[in-house]
Amino acid sequence: MPNLLIADDNQQIASILTEYAKKEGFTVFRAYTGEEALRVFGSEKFDMVLLDVMMPEKDGFEVCREIRAQSDVPIIIITARGEDFERIMGLDIGADDYIVKPFSPGEVMARVRAILRRLERAPGAKAARLYQRGDLTVDLDHFITKVGEKPVALTKKETELLWTLVNSPGRVFTRDNLLDLLWGSDYYGDNRTVDSHIKRLRQKLDAVPHAPWEIKTIWGVGYRFDEEENLS
Repeated sequence: MPNLLIADDNQQIASILTEYAKKEGFTVFRAYTGEEALRVFGSEKFDMVLLDVMMPEKDGFEVCREIRAQSDVPIIIITARGEDFERIMGLDIGADDYIVKPFSPGEVMARVRAILRRLERAPGAKAARLYQRGDLTVDLDHFITKVGEKPVALTKKETELLWTLVNSPGRVFTRDNLLDLLWGSDYYGDNRTVDSHIKRLRQKLDAVPHAPWEIKTIWGVGYRFDEEENLS
């Protein structure tokens, strides 16, 4: 049975989500503070984490950062505050999705199922997933990106986004293309998420001197990766 960690200081919400998750076949572990969430996470192997933002000791964003530093487990951020900057921040630190309170437990479990389905459809680890051309290296198996010999600290989603673009140089991906490929057709957000991730990805890559490849904006359409020899 898959393991699910529910971290929420509201015990009533945690209990309701636990009930629904057990019906979905999960073994559920619960935590009510950020520190407890990290302790519990370190004690078991988890398949999914539901993480509330407003928790004592450490908030959900900090917990997400610490989990993501050691694991690629899917994380859904739960927040009572729906401002765009908080949603984007949650995704930037490595969350796979977010959901805003109030919500229905059924909706939460639909998000969980959608993410797990995407993982099941993802390419297996048999073939190495390594892009290495010129001074750019993207290793999708280990989520490592380098420009020359200098590592570039990208989130999981930023690495997946870069990997998608560099492996189809010259192809224009619309925002909806990228949403479907990386967030899945069940994703509830809008395509501004893609723009935000592209902006941060460019900032991180451009902070390191590199050959004249680029992620190019095709206005009104989307984005493409141009390799050095294809730049005009």
